[in-house]
Amino acid sequence: MNTLVTVAQLAALLDKQSLLLIDCRFSLQDVTAGRRAYSLAHIPAAYFADMNEDLSTPHIPGKTGRHPLPSRSDWCKKVQSWGISPDLQVVVYDDVGGAGAARLWWMLQWLGHTRVAVLDGGWQAWNHAGLPVTAHQPMAREPSLFGYPHEATLTLLITAEQLDGATQVLLDARELPRYLGTIEPIDVKAGHIPGAICSPYSANLDVDGKFKSAAHLRSKFAAAHTLKPVVCYCGSGVTACHNVLAMTIAGLPMPALYAGSWSEWITDSKRPVATSQ
Repeated sequence: MNTLVTVAQLAALLDKQSLLLIDCRFSLQDVTAGRRAYSLAHIPAAYFADMNEDLSTPHIPGKTGRHPLPSRSDWCKKVQSWGISPDLQVVVYDDVGGAGAARLWWMLQWLGHTRVAVLDGGWQAWNHAGLPVTAHQPMAREPSLFGYPHEATLTLLITAEQLDGATQVLLDARELPRYLGTIEPIDVKAGHIPGAICSPYSANLDVDGKFKSAAHLRSKFAAAHTLKPVVCYCGSGVTACHNVLAMTIAGLPMPALYAGSWSEWITDSKRPVATSQ
């Protein structure tokens, strides 16, 4: 499984030694909320990955985006410390429709780990099904000695300098008001990268928080059905991964990720900003 897993599928896998389950709950408003929620209750056997401490490096104001990626070598060491190797089926979940879990899904794909899937519907779907939860934290796993070779990567990263609205399709995963710059609750400058298309990650989901069908997702990304390469970005490189995952579910080529995203773009005052579609 390398895109989505259902609650029923996960429940059948829980006692398998070949499964590694990771809780990715987080909140932009309260960086400690995810870990607190995990400590109170989580899916049995799940470990916790912190968005800021595990899936990002420290933000440097004025130089980086809000959630900079670690170096690939540092990330590989982290994955090894979790005992992850290619034979493991990794399943990741959160409570925000996959917005955080998709980041970890992408980061494992970045290393070339194919057996990783997001729990469709996440924490809410698991609870709605009446399945067990626990506050017990599993024992640390034995570190893995497997080193993911650089050439195994399944993803493509784009830097700010490589962005070109004339030869690429840029997809902005933020909601329309932030894209237009009419509302900006987080970053110091409002608007979007010129030429980008507003493609909110929230539109990838049904009202129950599960991903829409592949056909619906292909329709959503119709504007990206061109011969141009597609690049996904958002505010800090997190929810952009949700669009990457959605396009993969839709059967479309995996797009590139501009990991620095809007919060990095605006660190250079010479970069242009747009506020209209």
